[in-house]
Amino acid sequence: MTGNGYLQIGFYLTVLLLLAWPLGIYMASIYQGDIPLFIRWLRPVERGLYRLAGVSDADQMHWTRYALALLIFNLLGLVVVYALQRLQADLPFNPDGMAGTTADLAFNTAVSFATNTNWQSYGGESTMSYLTQMLGLTVQNFLSAATGMAVLIALARGFVNREVHVVGNFWVDMVRSTLYILLPLSLCLAVALSSQGVVQTFSAHHTATLMETLEYQQPKLASDGQALLDDKNQPVTEKATANEQTIAVGPVASQVAIKQLGTNGGGFFNVNSAHPLENPTPLSNFLEMLAILIIPAALCVTFGIFIKDRRQGLAILAAMTIVLVALISLCVAAEQAGNPLFERLGLATQASELQAGGNMEGKETRFGVVNSALWATLTTAASNGSVNAMHDSFTPLGGLVPMWLIQLGEVIFGGVGSGLYGMIIFALVAVFVAGLMIGRTPEYLGKKIEAFEVKMAAVAILVPPLVVLVGTAVAVMLDAGRAGIANPGAHGFSEILYAFSSAGNNNGSAFAGLSANTPFYNTLLGLAMLFARFWIIVPVLAIAGSLAAKKRIPPGAGTLPTHTPLFVLLLIGTVVVVGALTFLPALALGPIVEQLQMLGAH
Repeated sequence: MTGNGYLQIGFYLTVLLLLAWPLGIYMASIYQGDIPLFIRWLRPVERGLYRLAGVSDADQMHWTRYALALLIFNLLGLVVVYALQRLQADLPFNPDGMAGTTADLAFNTAVSFATNTNWQSYGGESTMSYLTQMLGLTVQNFLSAATGMAVLIALARGFVNREVHVVGNFWVDMVRSTLYILLPLSLCLAVALSSQGVVQTFSAHHTATLMETLEYQQPKLASDGQALLDDKNQPVTEKATANEQTIAVGPVASQVAIKQLGTNGGGFFNVNSAHPLENPTPLSNFLEMLAILIIPAALCVTFGIFIKDRRQGLAILAAMTIVLVALISLCVAAEQAGNPLFERLGLATQASELQAGGNMEGKETRFGVVNSALWATLTTAASNGSVNAMHDSFTPLGGLVPMWLIQLGEVIFGGVGSGLYGMIIFALVAVFVAGLMIGRTPEYLGKKIEAFEVKMAAVAILVPPLVVLVGTAVAVMLDAGRAGIANPGAHGFSEILYAFSSAGNNNGSAFAGLSANTPFYNTLLGLAMLFARFWIIVPVLAIAGSLAAKKRIPPGAGTLPTHTPLFVLLLIGTVVVVGALTFLPALALGPIVEQLQMLGAH
């Protein structure tokens, strides 16, 4: 890796960690009910929302009631987004006359945004009306993010509370997450992005006249809007010409701000943050990258303050950062090395010209290799599906890094809330393994970790790999699954594996070579996203309720310290070993064999 690469990565991490500390302190004050003076003017709005919803902020919920409220609320959000897509042709704020989406696409998108996955089988600027983008997708960006933050705080209360059967109030946690944290940060970021050229308008798409006629092949569509397929299940194309270009615009900056801060990732445009009107400058690129990890990093500080032991939060933050830095370095190095086949095929002169800066295929020249690889690593370390380069065009090893980060369970920072409570689940497993090694009942943060907690942790850890591997196996066995592959062989397998890894861990990014906007993939990936989100949330809340009912045990001579470098290494080892053992066979069939083929080709 070059000195310039080290400088860019070091600068990013320094700014991230410096900002995480004050934001973490601020969020801890919010969740503890000590609203800072400068934002206290929103208290009447908060109380008004409680009255409107008919809830009391003093009401404490058992974990089962908390989980039920969460599930019902998110189900209602899913239904609203589905209805908006199906009816958008007859609704306002649709200046370009977007038709209603198909049932399978509407289902996939509604599930995607309700689960904080933001998988996109559609082109936003050519499929969704402004109303759907704002009232449906952007609102869900706030609510799904707030849901993850609420679950984390409920789990934190499980460690703090003693011999009670409540974990807080879901409605209070949701309102405070949205009103005091997500909304103010999004407003500031949207203004900053607008200053850089990210568009924010309600006007219709603009049209520009081309200087010469363009001829191209386009998919032939049936009456239902789906691509026609031939007898080999391949898309039927037809010749087309163009004299004009449509320049899509819309209320973009407001959606981009929360898509990054909420680790959602759903872009207004089809190519997401590689689009010049969604991410136009190096500064906008840096701000968006910063927004992806700022809340997950700050929540580690919040967690430490909340449980009254800041060392615990910092230990988790250290574990996340170590793994992130290692994988950033690997991805950047792989992309800067480029493709050795140029030299092996006797194209050394051309290689020096084509790869002077590394593998630039699928990357924007205004960002380059380092910022593209850095973004790919950050967005998959977080539960964020946004991209500023095409992961499908990365080298096999460079593409393996974001895929494996997703497969680790999205716990290396992860989504807002979800990443940290996922990492805490791994911490419970780590102390359980340590307890087995010394023959002592494991403890974590003053609470005994017993059979129930371990079983629930096992469910939370095993569900995503089960969804990913079963879904991938089904897709590669059926014709409907194989029909979407754009590239044969190992890379085609990687495209499918990446898609189910992304859906099964609520990320949302993709190897773009897979044609996923089909009834088969829309349905199967939608179900994967549902299972992956809520079959983790419910066990986590069950653990929170179980811990809250226990008494606190003071640390003794046999207690494993969970804030030391030794525990940080144990935690990293647990995450990496579980991820490696689960997905190594599948990775060997995809990016690993592809890398070996590239290195050994003649």
